[in-house]
Amino acid sequence: MKPTDLVVTRWGARFMGRRFACSIGKGGFSAQKKEGDGATPTQVMRMVGGAYRADRGTAPHVPFPLTQIGPSDIWSDDPSDPNYNQPLSDPSYVFSHESLRRGDPLYDLVIYTDHNYPDATPGAGSAIFVHQWRKPRHPTEGCIAFSRADLRWILNRWQHESRIIIRSW
Repeated sequence: MKPTDLVVTRWGARFMGRRFACSIGKGGFSAQKKEGDGATPTQVMRMVGGAYRADRGTAPHVPFPLTQIGPSDIWSDDPSDPNYNQPLSDPSYVFSHESLRRGDPLYDLVIYTDHNYPDATPGAGSAIFVHQWRKPRHPTEGCIAFSRADLRWILNRWQHESRIIIRSW
């Protein structure tokens, strides 16, 4: 492990010498992530892209692409969808999906990880993001979530070689 790795455990996260409270999936951790299990996958991941609400803040400087979230932006979470675990822009999409433009602030800044992305295996879990939490320690659907201030602190220091290391212990 390097100081630039974000290490996440059930007790919180460590990054660049600091400790952070965070939220994980309501299903705990899983080494065998499945769609809909609510678990955070135990693995090493990278942040590979993301999106933000320009009407709710500016984008941090990160070493991966960030795009603005539009009103029709979604993320497919349906294993039967040929576009499973991919970002799309289609307000009338027929497959199950998640809207990236939300009324709450969870996805004001949403970071995509390389868990089962971009080459997705249907059913192996979708939309494993890093984003703002609903409230302290409130569980997610499998994502990793931080306070808004902590998320921005981490992202402003993220480096190209940084990794997310999820540990169940």
